[in-house]
Formats: sequence, structure tokens, C-alpha cells
Amino acid sequence: MTEETRFVYDATKAVDPLGDLEEEAEKQTKHNRAKVGSARPSSLLYTYGPGSIMDLPQFTVMPTGLDDWDRIWQRRDSLPPTIHAPRLRDVVRDMLRSPDVQLRPHPWQPKKNSRSAEGNDLGVPARVFPQWLRCTGCDMLGMLSQFDYKNTHPFRTDLATFEHAKCTGRSGNRTRKPMRRPAVPARYLLACVDGHLDEFPYELWVHHGQPCSKAEVPPLKMVDRTAGKGASAVIECAACDMQRPMNEAQSEGGKDKLPLCRGRHPHLDAFEPRGCSNQTKLMLVGASNLWFPATHSIIVMPESQQEKASDLADRIRTTLGDKLHKYRQHLDMIRDLLDGRVDVTGLPDHELEAAVEAACAPPATPEEQEERMRDWDPVDLLVPEWRYLLLDILGKRVEDPKSGLTLATRQRGEHLQPEITRVLAVEKLRKVNALVGFTRIDDMDRVGDLPRRLAPLTRTPRPTWTVATEDRGEGIFLQLDEDSVAAWEKHILDTKLWEAHRQAHHRNFERRFSETAGKVDPDSRLKPPRYWLVHTFAHVLIREFALTCGYSAASLSERLYAWPAAEGREPAAGLLICTTASDSDGTLGGLVQLSEPTRLQRVVASALRKARRCSSDPICSMRTPQTPEDFLHGAACHCCVMASETSCERANRFLDRRFLIDLPGSNLGYFSTHE
Repeated sequence: MTEETRFVYDATKAVDPLGDLEEEAEKQTKHNRAKVGSARPSSLLYTYGPGSIMDLPQFTVMPTGLDDWDRIWQRRDSLPPTIHAPRLRDVVRDMLRSPDVQLRPHPWQPKKNSRSAEGNDLGVPARVFPQWLRCTGCDMLGMLSQFDYKNTHPFRTDLATFEHAKCTGRSGNRTRKPMRRPAVPARYLLACVDGHLDEFPYELWVHHGQPCSKAEVPPLKMVDRTAGKGASAVIECAACDMQRPMNEAQSEGGKDKLPLCRGRHPHLDAFEPRGCSNQTKLMLVGASNLWFPATHSIIVMPESQQEKASDLADRIRTTLGDKLHKYRQHLDMIRDLLDGRVDVTGLPDHELEAAVEAACAPPATPEEQEERMRDWDPVDLLVPEWRYLLLDILGKRVEDPKSGLTLATRQRGEHLQPEITRVLAVEKLRKVNALVGFTRIDDMDRVGDLPRRLAPLTRTPRPTWTVATEDRGEGIFLQLDEDSVAAWEKHILDTKLWEAHRQAHHRNFERRFSETAGKVDPDSRLKPPRYWLVHTFAHVLIREFALTCGYSAASLSERLYAWPAAEGREPAAGLLICTTASDSDGTLGGLVQLSEPTRLQRVVASALRKARRCSSDPICSMRTPQTPEDFLHGAACHCCVMASETSCERANRFLDRRFLIDLPGSNLGYFSTHE
């Protein structure tokens, strides 16, 4: 059964998502069913999370903040489920500045069949947004309350719609009698760089910031015009006959005609307490830069003894709360309080005592948290994975039941490129992804130096949980020879090509990064040559794997381990190509089969051979950024290297085939020596 998470909403109380179900039960009526759509967990994390706008067949909804999700969980007597990933959880806590954050899945329960009732009390709460609608029959532009909501079919959520009950048609084409016509969302919004979003003030716009001279609540229309240089909407006031086109707000000087931001967070049903005076930007409902998720993910690895002890102390602390300090000297009482909640039955007294003492340790101060986040590098999440993947495996296969990780050794094929020193078949893996916030207008990696631009998920400043997903799947791990990579990287750093990429990155950083770009050294954000190498190699492998493994290229993703030596961190040069799914117990094994020696060497050789040619050559093979260009790739395009956004972790940046193999006019390829 495909796992889907429901969106629910109340037509009269937009942020009370299950209120209509409760009212129906009291009134014994069956006219307004709450379910309006569904989505997969991955899309609810990466595309339609809290604060985003999701298109349904007849209107659009916005998933609300996590405060409102608590009402969903409270409908159950049991505690909400949690996802066990201590390494990721600790990072999320630091980013959210809250010591008690837990990772929870979306409110969902599988059904025995499509008509069964399991999980009907669960769902993702959402509100209709934008709440300005336009009648498709007469172009009337009005608020949500001016339209009737209809959602009567229990198994046809696509029929849920808003209707104009007394539509008389357009001028010059009026119907003989009023009839019901569907309404669609008005498509304009206002957003600011700090993550705020607001309705477009149509009434003030058409009257140039003044009230209507003929009516207190003037009737408005949104008329689409197709004459001239393309389609444009015109806002008209039926009371005073004033009208104003929307393309005024879309022009170069249009931003000066828009109001300042009010600091609104519609997903929280709240405004910024300190207000906001940013200049607003006109946005369309379906704009791709309306919502960018800020997420972190890990491949769950077996925990070390230190990690296990730290996790036990944390679970004791969060479970006992205030009772911890009261009974810290009474281990028998501690065991009774933890019974059924935290398993300490086989734990010796001295280990339990040590865990209790660790749980009683004072939390980090806000200053310590800020310092820790300033020094934190996302690579820190990858280091434990890299170290574990390099460990020797006793036998041919190792399985860890708790983490779900299953690794199998693979012999190197006789003709496999000697630069590839280690091959592992990752037969089973578990990937956990967590949401920590979102941004608007700019992606998170562009605003990472400005915490205030990360929009919150809750009204409370210290959330107790955030939403996460678990994906299970399989993959292939390849390690490159560190000595040869280091020697190659040293050579690349002195080339004109690398200097051209470096200068392009400087220009890109200064033009498109956040307002703190002047305080940050752009070179500190430029990925090293080994990253370009590993990244490009991963992309050509994904393309070749997709031809033979049974999965589409969009369902394969990369996880790159590529960084030079640093304090407390050994160098890395390797990659994991994996496929995962959130709605099943795993995948089918087609990717793992390609790790067999004869198949892998054939696939790698074919991938490198195809990378030599591109249908856009010689333009692609010779592409080098020159002033004033600021693109972050070289000999790479959608015909030869670039992948879908679901596959690439860097939005197709930091790619160049010339670092992988020799191209005409270039002899910088890492794999060219032994081809």
C-alpha cells in the first residue's frame, strides 16, 4: 500500500484542522468531510512542508506550523511515535536552539484497505491559502467567506471545491438565472527575504492605497487580459469603476509601489513580534522560490558505546523531566519510573548511575550553543558514516539489526580502474531526514549566515519536536585512492581552469549570497577540487546505473564524502549511490547487483567512456567561466552530466568533466591515466 499523509482542514476554522469532524460527530451530520488531499512523506518534507503552498485540484492549501500538529497527536491516548537517530537529533537541537527536540514522523497510519477507517483521525493540518478567490464565471474577486465550500464525497477528495453560489456570468454574457460556479485561488502574494508571506492587498492596490469613495466594502473583479505583450490580470472595482493592471507591480519599478512587509507567518497564524520593515516582493502562488526547505539527513550507522551512553542519558532526561533530580539518588525508583518507557532492565547499577548523572548535567548555555553552531560544519554529519564504511568487515557480510545497515564486501574486478580501492554493497540502509525550517526567495545555502532568515516551524521559540522521515533502501559505496586524489588535487589547484572556477565562485557569491557575503571569505564556501571530481563521477555513474539497475535516474541519489584533511578529521574521497523509498520496507536489489565485480567494472568503464562525448560539444567541453559569468560548473550540461534535483545534493553545481577524464585541449582527468 502506498504511504500517503492526509491534508485536513476546517472550512470555518482554518487552523482547527479536525474541527469539522468533531462538529459532524456532535450534530450527526455528514456534509463536510475533512480530507482534501494526500501526499507522500518525501514531498511533505522537501516540497510541501509547513509554510509552503500545495496545489489541490480545485484550490490551494498551506500546511500549518507544528503547534497545530500537536492537536492531531493528542487525539490518541498513546505517546506520539519518535524516530531514533541520535546523531541527527543532536544537530537539529542545536539548530533549533532547543534541548528537548525529538524527531517524529508525519501523522499517518496505514489502512487495511482503501475504505477502512484506520487513521481517519490523523492527518497534516492545513489552511486554505491564499484566501482571496476568483470566480471562474464572473471574475468576482473576494475573500474565502464569500464563497461556499463543498466536500461531500468520502472517497473523492478531488471534488472538494469552493463555489460562487450566485454567479450571473460576465458582462455581456450573463446567464438567465444565477448558478453555482467554481472559484480558484487568486494567484498573487507578497513575500520578503525573512520568510514572511502575505496576501496581496487587492483593494488598496486598485484604489492606489486609498479607501473606495463609493463603498465601504467594494466589490472587486480580477479580469485576465491577453491583449498587448502577453497575459495580464487587471483588478477592477465595480463600485467606483477604478482599475489597475497587475503588471505595474511586476515591472522594474513595481517594487516601489508595493507595501512594506507586515511580518506575517500564515502557517503559524501569527505575525512577527518585532515587526518587519523589509521591502516586499511580488510572488505567484506556484513560484518555485516561494519555499525552500532547510533539511539535514544521515545514513544511520551502528552506534558506538559513547553514542549509546549519551543517547540513554538523553532519553532518561526527557522521560523523567522534573522527577529526575528528585529521585536521582534512588536507582530503584528510577527503574520503576522508566519501566515501559526506557528499557534499563539489563543495565547494571553502576551504568545506570552514570547515565543518571550524565542526564543531570546542566544544559549548554545560549552562548555555548551559538559558539557550537558557528563552528559546526555540515560535513560533521558525514564523518561518522565515512569512518564506519572504511572499517574492515569480518567475513563477507555484516548486519546491524538496530540501525538496519547491512554491508557486504565486493572483490575488485580485474579491469576495474585502480583508482577505485574499495567497493561495498550496501544491501540495506536507513536514511533519516529532518526539517529544521525554511526560507523564501533564496535557498538555505545562500542565507546560512543569517539565522533570522530561517522561518520558524512553531510559534513557541523552543519547539519540542520536528518532523522527520525514514527512508529505506540500498546502494553501492566506492572509495577512491587517497594518495592519488591528493596528488591530483595539488596539481589542479595550480591550473588556470581552477582559478577560473574560483573567480566565478567569487562573483557568484558576491552577487547572490546573503547580505553577510562581505563578512565571509568566498573561498571558505568553494568546494575543493576533489569534491568536483567525486561529484562529477557520481553523476555519470547515476546515468549509467539507471540504464541497467531497474530504477530511474531520478530515483537514484548521491551521498558524497569528499574533503581534505582538517583538524580532527581525516581526508575523504568516496561516494555512495543509493536509492531509497519511504513507503516500503526497502527496495528490490537491482542497484546492489551492479556491485558485482564484472558488472561494476563494465558500468564504470561505460560511464567514463560516455563522459568523453556530449551532444553539445565542443561548446560543452570547452566551457570555462569568464568575467562577468558566474556559473558554478565547467564542462557539464544536461546532455552529459547534470542530474535531476532529486539526485543531486548541490543543484548541479561544482561539476566539470575535465576533472574526470581528459577532453580535447585538457589533460586534467583523474581517471585518464588508466583508461
